[in-house]
Amino acid sequence: MATTNDLKNGLVLNIDGQLWAVVEFQHVKPGKGGAFVRTKLKNVLSGKVVDRTLNAGTKVETASVDKRDMQYLYKDGTDFVFMDTSSYEQLHVSEVTVGDASHYLLENQSALVATHEGVPLYVELPASVVLEITYTEPGLQGDRSTGGTKPATLETGYDIQVPLFIETGTKVKVDTRSGDYLGRVNE
Repeated sequence: MATTNDLKNGLVLNIDGQLWAVVEFQHVKPGKGGAFVRTKLKNVLSGKVVDRTLNAGTKVETASVDKRDMQYLYKDGTDFVFMDTSSYEQLHVSEVTVGDASHYLLENQSALVATHEGVPLYVELPASVVLEITYTEPGLQGDRSTGGTKPATLETGYDIQVPLFIETGTKVKVDTRSGDYLGRVNE
């Protein structure tokens, strides 16, 4: 248990049996009446964001969320299998829980897996990853103008938009939050 005075960004609260992460909060002390806390909460499982106002000093139930660095091993049916690199314990995470992170996951890649009482909540990847383009249409000579893009398939099978000069076999940096092309990686 904590009070509204203990709130901080990223803290996970258990409200009405659902887990909510604090996105932002603001203590408000009006000239008249009691102080209160205005919060923006994000549902950990669904991603839905709501605004909620709590009276100052109100007790709120916190939830313990265990975040661990894990290594992605392989896909087993609809589950993704992750391994804790310190204990070698394996964890099966459903496709729904992995969500869009599956577009950028390669075998043996590290990811942050958050669990609550042994139940996987979400998988967090680094802000950007380096992946190889396995297929894209060849660019035509003179197609080097700015602003043009074309579809390209990543080695994970996911399609993104890349500039016209990118060729098959090129390694590119991709933003895992938006799927945007960030640049070429020369190795």
